[in-house]
Amino acid sequence: MSQLVWLREFALGMMLGERAQQALNTGTMPAHAVDGSKLAAHLRRAVNEFKALAMDAGGTQVAYHRLRDHPAYLSFRTELTPQLQRFDPATLPDRAARLAFWINLYNVLVIDAVIAFGVRRSVADELAGISFFQAAAYRIGGQRCSLNDIEHGILRANRGHPFIPGPQFAANDPRLSWIIDPPDPRIHFALNCASRSCPPISVYNADQIDAQLELALRSFVAADVTVDPARGEIHLSRIFDWYREDFGGPNGIVQLLRRALPDDERRAWLLQAHRGRLVYRQYDWSLNLAADGR
Repeated sequence: MSQLVWLREFALGMMLGERAQQALNTGTMPAHAVDGSKLAAHLRRAVNEFKALAMDAGGTQVAYHRLRDHPAYLSFRTELTPQLQRFDPATLPDRAARLAFWINLYNVLVIDAVIAFGVRRSVADELAGISFFQAAAYRIGGQRCSLNDIEHGILRANRGHPFIPGPQFAANDPRLSWIIDPPDPRIHFALNCASRSCPPISVYNADQIDAQLELALRSFVAADVTVDPARGEIHLSRIFDWYREDFGGPNGIVQLLRRALPDDERRAWLLQAHRGRLVYRQYDWSLNLAADGR
């Protein structure tokens, strides 16, 4: 399995070229190890600042041009992200702290990469998005950590990319000490990949993480899921298809919807129906650009 991971990384490296080894946090590295609690607090503050400066009220659209030259974003790049180089994520105190940290980091890394790479239309323009999610990376505790590494290696307990064979990390990868196991499938409704079909961007706190993830799940399915009783169909996001194993397969998805949908006619029909056929919508990968975006 480790050889498969090596071959995959070699192929991705050939595809990305110089970007395969680059990271976006190349500022001056701190002289001493960084305190995890303080770094997590700074990270939450950065997401809050970005939301106030450049996002709509729902956290679904981003005016990237407002951030590009703003002092808050420039400070984030030159002062906050370089601290990651001297940070050991294994020192985060508990599961709740790890979940909140990695979700917040993923979402700001996406924003940072969209600006740094000059994305104009979609993060999926190159090779179904694989290029973007592999190229967007920070160096953390001496290890390069891409969006793929955060999502599929750390937050999904090394289950690997749904479209690429093998686990995300090889058996001897030092980042295995950072993974969150067992994974929480609700993270799929907290991660935003700069696309119109993505869940909204929120700020996650360790002491509220369970309630926040539950709210993210319930809000997403309430807005997204429809049923067609005449056809016996449940129409839902492609996210459920890509990560169906995380949700326990089709039966697990239906059980999740029965629990998470609001108490309305959709949930009533699901509770009465044996199951229903799952119909996954096409994902809109268009950049989640605000109306006044450039």
